[in-house]
Amino acid sequence: MQRFAELLDSLAFQPARNAKLRLITTYLAATPDPDRGYALAALTGTLDLPNAKPALLREFGVQRLGETLFTLSYDYVGDLAETLSLVWDASVSPDADSTGPRAGHNRPPPSLGEVVDRLRLTSKRETPRLIESWLDELDATGRWALIKLVTGALRVGVSARLAKQAAADLGGVKVDDVEEVWHGLKPPYKPLFDWLTRGAPRPAMGATTAMFRPLMLANPLDEAELPNLDPQAYRAEWKWDGIRVQLAAGGEQRRIFTRGGDDATAAFPDIVEAMDFDAVLDGELLVAQSSGSTLAIAPFNDLQQRLNRKTITPKMLRDFPAHVRLYDALFLAGEDLRALSFDERRTRLEAWFGEKPRGRFDLSPLIRFTTWDELTELRAGARAAEIEGLMLKRADSVYVSGRPKGPWFKWKRAALTADCVLMYAQRGHGKRSSYYSDYTFGCWRGEELVPVGKAYSGFTDEELLRLDKWVRDHTTNRFGPVREVEPGLVLEIAFDAVQRSTRHKSGVAMRFPRVHRIRWDKPFAEADRLDALTRLLPATSG
Repeated sequence: MQRFAELLDSLAFQPARNAKLRLITTYLAATPDPDRGYALAALTGTLDLPNAKPALLREFGVQRLGETLFTLSYDYVGDLAETLSLVWDASVSPDADSTGPRAGHNRPPPSLGEVVDRLRLTSKRETPRLIESWLDELDATGRWALIKLVTGALRVGVSARLAKQAAADLGGVKVDDVEEVWHGLKPPYKPLFDWLTRGAPRPAMGATTAMFRPLMLANPLDEAELPNLDPQAYRAEWKWDGIRVQLAAGGEQRRIFTRGGDDATAAFPDIVEAMDFDAVLDGELLVAQSSGSTLAIAPFNDLQQRLNRKTITPKMLRDFPAHVRLYDALFLAGEDLRALSFDERRTRLEAWFGEKPRGRFDLSPLIRFTTWDELTELRAGARAAEIEGLMLKRADSVYVSGRPKGPWFKWKRAALTADCVLMYAQRGHGKRSSYYSDYTFGCWRGEELVPVGKAYSGFTDEELLRLDKWVRDHTTNRFGPVREVEPGLVLEIAFDAVQRSTRHKSGVAMRFPRVHRIRWDKPFAEADRLDALTRLLPATSG
């Protein structure tokens, strides 16, 4: 555990990607199984420790310091793991029956494997005492890492892809080869490390088709690049406003995966019922209402009613019927098509689709064009049609995982902007835990400011320092880590769309908001009014 803590500490303070990569690779090479496998799982977000929640850890702090002192400490530091690791005193027992300082011990700190295994075997009732004993045994850095681990919030600037790249570098293989077998394995990934470090065969994928294969992703298009691209070499289709999914079915198994490989099968029984095929397909999950031969795609807000639901009711299935618009085919009838060109895969997908009726599915139509000017005109109508934009795919592109430069581009519709007034600010996490970096902003409804969104990106580190000082200087109220500020600062917010929201007092919320400019020069009374946003609501949203 101590070695893992040192890794996290080093990663948190290392901004360079290649240096992070070397740190992880070195750790994986020097650490035995199963610790390195659990570390890799933690870094990639695949380690599930269900019995340890932030509320439990916060209660530890309250027991040790008291509600007021711990709340003030947490507010000052801004990060739960850092706060608790710094204030923890192993010699003090929170037990009301204790008559004095806790007795010392000579136990060594736990290994990472011990932490994971014991948490999985320990009951929810006994988990608090177990974690408490580990916090007593570890130093401040170890305590910080343990808390990060059990809450699943590492925040050390490492993506899952980077961690997998480190594993690939360890074994001298391509990261795509690691991605290919990744979703057929579970922590602590011993077959993976046997392959990478001991000369064992590459882990087998198994006979089933119903397994996740990493998706191919597109790069944002820089419009200045268009003159250098040959329009005849590319195919175009709409970028639909839903959620990218992979459908994998074969034999008795039917699975729906998100773009990151998470299993979403249980949330969409209506789609699963229609997956009577042997194939792995790439598509967009939408909500769609059919009337005769007409299919009307609903706004993204309707799809949100189906997401992250523990229970799917008949009413939900009726009111928000799911639909998948198909983009591509990775496997058909057990045959791997990924090495074929996009045009060849598309031809095979169209032939497969035409074999019989495919309820709940249709094909994303290709857009005919000969020049970029034609396509530019079509893209201009994307917002009115409630479409995100366009996709450009080279006709000869094979299907590879990740985001290769050149084969695929996403050409999204231009962002909207609005001038909003800063209302609340909250401390960030990780490197930003000491700064007020999460901003809630609003627009005018009559004489009242009402919140319409929250943003925590779009500004430089230099601008963050100035924003943080402004928040501290203009605070009117405090709610734990949140500060209410007096009206005075205007933020120009860029956003993708507006949708109705019952969570916001304004009744609307921005999608994908980010700070575009800080309008130090603009009087806050001249910020936009709510009417300007409600006029942007989709006509079908009520």
